[in-house]
Amino acid sequence: MNTEGLSLNTASYCVGPAAYSRRAAFTSLGAVLYAAGAYATSYIVSPWGMGQLRPAVIIPSLFSIIFGPWVGGVSAAIGTLLADSAKHGTLYLPSLVAAVPANLVAFYVFGKLLEGRFNWGRFIAASIIALLLGNSLCAVLYTSYKAAIGAIPGQLVPGLSLGLTLWWFSTMIPFQLLALPPLLRALVKAIPSLAPLDVREECLSSELPKRELVLALASPGAIMLAIGLGVYASQHVAWLFVGALNPGLREIVRMLIATIFSATGSILVAGSLILIKLGGKTGVNAAYPHS
Repeated sequence: MNTEGLSLNTASYCVGPAAYSRRAAFTSLGAVLYAAGAYATSYIVSPWGMGQLRPAVIIPSLFSIIFGPWVGGVSAAIGTLLADSAKHGTLYLPSLVAAVPANLVAFYVFGKLLEGRFNWGRFIAASIIALLLGNSLCAVLYTSYKAAIGAIPGQLVPGLSLGLTLWWFSTMIPFQLLALPPLLRALVKAIPSLAPLDVREECLSSELPKRELVLALASPGAIMLAIGLGVYASQHVAWLFVGALNPGLREIVRMLIATIFSATGSILVAGSLILIKLGGKTGVNAAYPHS
């Protein structure tokens, strides 16, 4: 048996001070990296002026795959609280109430779905499940908290929760599916012993399935585009997302939703079409070489 095949990750399944120390070290590293990445884009917000753009979700996702669900989930929970608190200059209670549990659940579930059974098809499915679960949980908790303290009208909670969930998911999923795989491959090639055996084998021998990848990008893109156009063209559709707002803000937010949702949807759909075209010529995963 080649001892080089032993993974540092196996320590996460062992007991003893060394294993716990290693797990704590990786959790701390993941939290710091996630906090820095999240803070870097924290001032780019949704059309409602709340809810941040967060491509840094690839960091706890990577840690969940390599070091296990607990490391990924806990590092995400700590990292998001650090980033939000740094932005607001104090311990940010909405983050503690909403983002912390949502990040913990999302990245724990993501890691658990892939633990010991990693393949690219499962990776895509786990990404969709985890991001939908985490974002919807965060949106509901966040808007409910804001309504409870009187920061937003209670009637806005359903529409804002739906809008934030869709916006977060649609802006996270392309980074998760397009940026994380080459990063994971590069890490596995550079430090093979760091990754579990199933992750190493899949990264070095397989490609992302084209159909699942395209559908995972095109589906939210089509939904975002439809909502953006619907908000622009129909007062009834717009009312769900802006009806409870102050009349002075209603039209501004409506146009922001129409513009940003339509643009996001168009980019995702166009990107999916490009992947289809590239797939027919050089393979959809030409960006992820493994030779």
